[in-house]
Amino acid sequence: MAPMPQHARNFTLALALAAGLGASGAQAAPGFQKRLELQGFAFDVSATAEGSINTLTVTPHGLSQQKTPVTSEIDGTVTGAEIDDLDANGFPEVYIYVTSAGSGGYGSLAAWAVNKGRSMTPIFLPPVADSPTLSKGYMGHDEFAVVEGTLVQRFPLYREGDANARPTGKTRQLQYKLKAGEAGWVLRLERSVEY
Repeated sequence: MAPMPQHARNFTLALALAAGLGASGAQAAPGFQKRLELQGFAFDVSATAEGSINTLTVTPHGLSQQKTPVTSEIDGTVTGAEIDDLDANGFPEVYIYVTSAGSGGYGSLAAWAVNKGRSMTPIFLPPVADSPTLSKGYMGHDEFAVVEGTLVQRFPLYREGDANARPTGKTRQLQYKLKAGEAGWVLRLERSVEY
């Protein structure tokens, strides 16, 4: 992989896990907290971890019109968050990775794009389960990462009869590019490979 020019990757990252006391005074389940910064914008990402359904909050800093946090309910816990500018338009996107509870550990994405420095718009990622081709052999255990201008989703493939904890198939990797859609931003499948 060629080194990234210094001017193309100007961001800082801070990570902290939050643990507090619940209303009863008992130790609350650890949550997720991370500050993401890129291109003069910052986002504080926080999420509860109190069960299978949790609350995700993204607080923007530096946007000209949107100052209030965006809060949404998520099915699972946040396992990571990244910031990048996949479409190279000079404004960042925030990508938050969520893993559902249970043995499957199904992955999902919560993501937002900055609109010309003014506000944030959600980014849509079509679920793997919606595609008969991509979902063949899929039983969760997703991993996400931003890699060289794409969002990558990777998961093990299961053969008929495989136990959830023991996939015997290959690994499928999906690469998505960020595109403007009719009503917002969409991650469109660019490539699917198995290895």
